[in-house]
Amino acid sequence: MTLKILLVEDDFLLARGTAKLLQRLGNHSVEITDDPATIFQRCESGDIDLVMMDVNLPGAQWEDHPVSGADLSHRLKTKASTAHIPIIIVSAYAMLSERQALLKVSLADEFCTKPITDYEALLRLMDELVARSPQVERLP
Repeated sequence: MTLKILLVEDDFLLARGTAKLLQRLGNHSVEITDDPATIFQRCESGDIDLVMMDVNLPGAQWEDHPVSGADLSHRLKTKASTAHIPIIIVSAYAMLSERQALLKVSLADEFCTKPITDYEALLRLMDELVARSPQVERLP
């Protein structure tokens, strides 16, 4: 299944490398952004199957306030029009207690540690998340 993935990452080189691997290994379509307005616009379009959200987004602002990826994930998950989209929080914070705290605050579906080393496992996780997410009708 080809997925439409929104990759939210402030490090362009890392994002581009990750996108290329997801495209090549999973045959997925990947769009990269770190702009909160674009994130909400793309997710509300009904055209995104899954979001990979970096936690640290230096300089990101929403409604004149600094926001993190956890903040944006929480907003997406509490908005009726975007709550169904699976979100994987991506962070270098690997300690179990930090992961659990990030998942609780962000309301994300899963956590992935950076750097990503097992893309096959990530692709399986993505497929599982999308398969169990509520199906919504896509806008034409």
